[in-house]
Amino acid sequence: MLARTAGRRTGEKHHIGRSGVRTLAVKAVGWARSFPVARGVRAARQWTAGHLASLPWNNWAADTAHSVLLSVSELVTNAHVHAAGTAHIVLTWDGTCLHLSVADSDPQLPAPREADADADTGATSGRGLGIVTTLADSWDVHACHSGKAITACFCPRPGPGPHTD
Repeated sequence: MLARTAGRRTGEKHHIGRSGVRTLAVKAVGWARSFPVARGVRAARQWTAGHLASLPWNNWAADTAHSVLLSVSELVTNAHVHAAGTAHIVLTWDGTCLHLSVADSDPQLPAPREADADADTGATSGRGLGIVTTLADSWDVHACHSGKAITACFCPRPGPGPHTD
């Protein structure tokens, strides 16, 4: 899960296997980096923004790019708060979706809160996963390496940026 990957997407190729079944070979591109608490959320957002800029959809799917960046903020913040340690980020673009994985050393698996769970208490935290749920096309969480990883998937769609008329 936390393996470092790098490469270039050189295109998709269709192959006819020995069984006569047509298969699609997809070449993905990915990046990985760790962010200690001292480096913080800002560094994670900047690193992610730099990689998003290299993707072919970054200019025509501004909403998706902004959703990814906000999700990075929320997931890295959660990793720093709940695991009190390093957040490990893996970005993978498979030609269809961008997969954002953030792993930390906290073995407790999170669950989204109910929308009105904080209404009575006035809580000002605990909404990160709810934000990711709203922004991402899908997400999941799983245990890994004495901790957990949360992976959110974003399928870019054409649309204006959040600050355009």
